[in-house]
Formats: sequence, structure tokens, C-alpha cells
Amino acid sequence: MSSVLLTATADGERLALAATGAWTAERAAELEGIVDEATRRHKDARSVDIDLAELERLDTFGAWLIERLKRAFAMRGSNARIVGLSDADRGLMEELRLVNRGPRQDRAKANRILLALEAVGRNVAEIGWSLVLIAQLLGALTAAALGTIAHPTRLRLTSIVHHLERVGWRAVPIIVLSTFVIGAILAQQGIFRFRTFGADVFVVDMVTVLVLREVGVLIVCVMVAGRSGSAYTAEIGSMKMREEINALRTMGLDPVEVLVLPRIVALVLAVPMLTFLGSMAALFGAGLVCWLYGGMAPDIYLDRLREAIWPPTFAVGMIKAPFMALTIGLVACVEGFEVEGSTASLGLKTTASVVKSIFLVIALDGVFAMFFAGIGM
Repeated sequence: MSSVLLTATADGERLALAATGAWTAERAAELEGIVDEATRRHKDARSVDIDLAELERLDTFGAWLIERLKRAFAMRGSNARIVGLSDADRGLMEELRLVNRGPRQDRAKANRILLALEAVGRNVAEIGWSLVLIAQLLGALTAAALGTIAHPTRLRLTSIVHHLERVGWRAVPIIVLSTFVIGAILAQQGIFRFRTFGADVFVVDMVTVLVLREVGVLIVCVMVAGRSGSAYTAEIGSMKMREEINALRTMGLDPVEVLVLPRIVALVLAVPMLTFLGSMAALFGAGLVCWLYGGMAPDIYLDRLREAIWPPTFAVGMIKAPFMALTIGLVACVEGFEVEGSTASLGLKTTASVVKSIFLVIALDGVFAMFFAGIGM
């Protein structure tokens, strides 16, 4: 392959550039350097002729470099023109001459206040759209549940038991361990503070109310959202990426009935049971700390515990559990259906599933707190 050259002949303020060889994309690096060097070295030329008569071959890349060279001299006030162009290459050069002819516009500086308001608006719109999707899935889930009730043979009992074993039974160790530690920490901090007033015994009342009404169900739901909710999103999202959901529709099956209903039924059944086990583990951890750290005899702790456990207090936590489980399941499945065709989208939606689930669980807990306070529970 012959070498490419751009020979320069200067005569005062007049400059003649003669291009030779094959100006094609295969010689990209070499041609870039030649053009940049000619532009830099002959910046004082007032009249420039770019002779292409000796070119062996020219493609779009080479033609654009020649056009770029001509424009570089023209921007400095030089009279630049292309001469010796063959008829075969004339059409290509004419096309490139029309490319990017508009004046370059400097991007205006963005107003930080407007950008912040725009970000807030986008986030609010995204939250609104997420709530719409959750409502749509809730409606589809209700229709699928009613259809299953009307035709019990459509109930996928095997799938429900499978998911119940995964989100319920397999979650017991981590739930029990976490709530045990939380209960122990609450008791230790309560004893440390109440001891100043000589009211150690009231630690039992505090821990009992906190665990049974608020902390027990919240900790369980946060753990379930991180463990099972993310798994639901990843599973449904992977099926969406592999077109398996479309395949279900092609076979005449409802994806909500096949994929969503068994998962949410399992979650609604599992979370109350996990809440009960977690609450018991937290109370056991609190009792252990009261005995070993606070010097409270176990029989005193148990007597105080019997007095502190009021049936409505226990009922509050258990009533919240299935509603929070339904929320986690809906959010997880919605985010799974929203996965696009890339693994990056799958990761983002899985993260969004956990974050939104935890936020909605906390918000729902606040709504329940106001509701139960209003009815005197």
C-alpha cells in the first residue's frame, strides 16, 4: 500500500497542498496526524489550494478529513478551496460539504435551582407512575384471585407451597437471629437509661409494646423485602428478559395468575408467621439481657411480661403483617415486570424494589399507627 502524503508548497501567503496516496479509513491514525500538522504549521496562509488530482482512492473518512482541513483554514480567514477533484469523488465531497454547517452554539449554563426543581418533579412523577402500576397490578391480582376462587382447579398449590418454603421456612434462621439481637439491644438500652430513675422493671413494658406493635413486624418486613422481594424482582425480571412472559401469554396463560398470585399468597401467609416468631425471639433476647445484664430474675421478667402483653397490642402487629407483605409482593412484582432487556436494568430494578418496598412499609406503618390511635388500640 502506497504511503499517504500531504505535500505543502508555500509562496508568501499562498499555500498549495497536494494530497497523494489512498485517503481511506484504514490509514485513519496516519491521516489524522498529517491533517493536524498541516493546519498547525501553515496557520498564517491567506490563500490555500488543496489539490486532490493525485489521490489514488478516497472514502468517506478521507473526504471528511479534507473537508475538515478546508474548514480549519476558512475559520482563520483564509480563502481555501479544493482543486483537482475527480468526477467520481465530486458527489461525495459535495455531500460532506453540507454536513454540520450550522454555527456552533454554546450550551447555556444550567440554572441549579431549575435543575433541582426538575429533579424533584421527575422523582414525584416517577413515584406517581409507580403507584399507578401498583394499583394496576393489584386490580389484576384481585381478578386472578377471584377467578381462582370461582375455579379452584386453577389454584397452583404446588407453586404456593414452593414459594412458602422459600420465603417462610428458609427465612426463619435469619429472622430469629436478627430480632433476637434487636430485642437484646432494646432491653440493654432501656435498662441503662431507666436505671437512673430506679425503674428497671418498666423496661419489660417498653420492650413488649415496641416489639409487638412496631419493631417486630418492621424488622421482619425489612428483612423480607431485602431477601424475598429482591428475589421476586430478579426472577420475574429474568423471565421478562428471556421473553418467557410473552411465551406464557402466547400459550394463553395469564402471567399474573401463574407468576404473581402464588408468590404473593406465599408472602401473605409467611410474613405473619415470621412476625410471630420474630417477636417471640425479640422478647426472649430481651429477657436474657434483663437477667444477665439487669439482674432481673427470670420469674419476675415473665410475671411482668404477662402483665404487659395486652391482646390488642399483640393484635396490632399481626394485623399489619399481611398488608405489609402484600405491599412488598406488589412492589417486587411490578419492578420485575418493568425490567428491560439488559442486566443493568435488572440490577437497577432489583435495587429499586428493595428501596421502594422498605419506604412503603414504613409509610404504611405510620398510616396504621394513626388508624389504631384513632380507634383506641
